[in-house]
Amino acid sequence: MKKYIIVTGGVCSSLGKGIAAASLGSLLESRGLSVTMIKVDPYINVDAGTMSPFQHGEVYVTDDGAETDLDLGNYARFTGSPLRRANSITTGQIYQEVIQREREGRYLGRTVQVIPHITDRIKQRIFAAGEQEDVDVTIVEVGGTVGDIESIPFLEAARQMAHEIGHENVLSVHLTLIPEVGGNELKTKPTQHSVKEMREIGIQPDILLCRSPRPMEEEMRRKIANFTNVEYDAVVSAYDVSDTIYQIPLQFHEQDLDAIVCRKLAIECNEASLERWQHVVRVYREARETVRVAVVGKYIELADAYKSVDEALFHGGIANGVRVKLVKIDSERLEKTGGVSEALADVDAIIVPGGFGGRGVEGMVATARFARENDVPYFGICLGMQVMVIEWARNVLGFAEADSTEFSPDTEHPVVSLLEEQIDVRNYGGTMRLGASDSILHEGTRLREAYGTERVTERHRHRYEVSNRYRERLSESGLKLASTTPDGSLVEAVEWPDSPWAVGVQFHPEFGSRPTQVHPLFDRFISAAVDRLRRSGDGAESRAGEAVGDVVSGGPN
Repeated sequence: MKKYIIVTGGVCSSLGKGIAAASLGSLLESRGLSVTMIKVDPYINVDAGTMSPFQHGEVYVTDDGAETDLDLGNYARFTGSPLRRANSITTGQIYQEVIQREREGRYLGRTVQVIPHITDRIKQRIFAAGEQEDVDVTIVEVGGTVGDIESIPFLEAARQMAHEIGHENVLSVHLTLIPEVGGNELKTKPTQHSVKEMREIGIQPDILLCRSPRPMEEEMRRKIANFTNVEYDAVVSAYDVSDTIYQIPLQFHEQDLDAIVCRKLAIECNEASLERWQHVVRVYREARETVRVAVVGKYIELADAYKSVDEALFHGGIANGVRVKLVKIDSERLEKTGGVSEALADVDAIIVPGGFGGRGVEGMVATARFARENDVPYFGICLGMQVMVIEWARNVLGFAEADSTEFSPDTEHPVVSLLEEQIDVRNYGGTMRLGASDSILHEGTRLREAYGTERVTERHRHRYEVSNRYRERLSESGLKLASTTPDGSLVEAVEWPDSPWAVGVQFHPEFGSRPTQVHPLFDRFISAAVDRLRRSGDGAESRAGEAVGDVVSGGPN
């Protein structure tokens, strides 16, 4: 019988359910089990594609083109779980599917209700993923918190699953909060009330992950166990880590979380092998140099807006044995106030990630010019690559009005323009160039050197491309067109000549990076930043320990 783990949260959001679920998945994989992970989001949006990064954070894109919640990125970084469209479920999808079936007459005239029709459809979606032949354990993270009206159908479906296939095959893991009040006193009452709400809807948690600022003492764990009817050993202290979030699988393993899960689900498996996570934590702790990387974007206000980019930069640091301090810079502020040279004077490298709309783009163009003229390693992703082209056209080719038709539809020189198949698109959800596709890397480019191969597959999410009308003039002026689609019809990457490291890619390599297997472009980018740091003489001990706090990718949880 296949096994299922339902991960829920209580008290408040943003406690780290995604990281907790992903860490548990990594532990089970370390024991030789095959895991798949599903994120259930209670919002009525069909997917995350049209949601604002300011509210929702980044959109994670799967190989098959699904625009999903950023927690799927956490799953990808912590586990080897294959992530596809089926691994993301929203209320909008479920209701859309049920209503479509009703319109087709597939319910034979019966009244369509939340129970059983909505809950049945939820279970069908979960079982479709979990019953695959190569899956041992399916971990389902339910978004939101217990008590939210939006989550009720999903929690009811989880209750029914345990009733239908047996409690021994469905495990409830509940993440809750142990707040600190009065300076240093931890309180258990919010956890008690959260478990009470779970029990009122018919679910008795099997394991509690108690989020707290420091480890809980034995007496507190016993108190929680007594009040919640959870075994003492299954009350796990999910305390804040001091180094990196990739320490969390080790933290859970030290408290036997993976052994408890296997025991409760009656799974026979190997002992855990955690060398890769130990290596990541050890390298981070022993690093003696810190590179400063400027992230110049338009969604800087929300830390999760560039989550995968931030984490990939951290992975590049691990691969190069250094820490990475992120210097977050609002491109719109640069656009309004100037001061580009001052803002970027003390950084070792610059990255401009993706985005949509014209707000802040001029600040990005000014950033690209600073990087090019001052030989600062530069990495442009999606919009960041288009900015490279716009800047080059303006300041090298001399086309002062060069722009993208996304920002200036009537520009005299549209060096970036709308994809032909996008011209008549009116619905914005799921209609971009999405998902994995191949690119050809040209010889003699940094891109080809980094990948070590001619053909790569990367994920895309965009509507605009470098205009073919300007390809010849851009190339003749010295801009390297480093990659194209296999048929040569679209430019996929560009490079500045005579630069220590300056690469722009239309695709999103950050989605393919892991702490244990860094993406080659982020590896080379951070390597270039390290070279600049060492040339400046401001390396080694002078910046040791600088990468501390919430600006650090992969930093304290």
